Amino acid sequence: MTEIDELQGRLTRALDRIAQGVTQLSAPMPVSEEDLPAEPAEDAVSAAEIARLTELLDEEKIANSQLEERNRALNARLSETPAPAPADAALQEQFAAQRESMAELDSELQRLRLSNEMLRKSCEDMRVALQDGLGEPHLINQAMLAELESLRSARAVEQAELRAVLGAIEPVLSESSGLAAQQETVQ
Repeated sequence: MTEIDELQGRLTRALDRIAQGVTQLSAPMPVSEEDLPAEPAEDAVSAAEIARLTELLDEEKIANSQLEERNRALNARLSETPAPAPADAALQEQFAAQRESMAELDSELQRLRLSNEMLRKSCEDMRVALQDGLGEPHLINQAMLAELESLRSARAVEQAELRAVLGAIEPVLSESSGLAAQQETVQ
């Protein structure tokens, strides 16, 4: 509890010092003779300078108010802008589907590259074994498995490519069939 009392006392003393500083700063400063203008010409120059600066300030205020008004008008126009049309939503869905099919195609291509690398390594191991005069059956089995995986990966890549192409063609075909149906109803 004494710690809280001590902190409260410190805060009170600090606030008192701040209050004293504020009262000293708000008190009018005594004007000395040095601060008074020496010549009336300096008064005229400073008055002209004040007038010029006041005019510049007024111009800036006008420009600022014009910019604020333009900003309000643009914000109002932006809020009145209609939501994206359904065609835009359909295009967004189409783009999303194409991105998804391209991602699938990319993953299948990565799988194909990996299996081809395994196949190359197995073939290299078999060449080395045959040069040494060793016919090792596990290397033959390993090469066959790598070749099968490579073939599976190639097939998966082809399927992914076909899905990507079909995904790109389907919207065009549906639009053309919709246009053909509209033309038939008009006739």
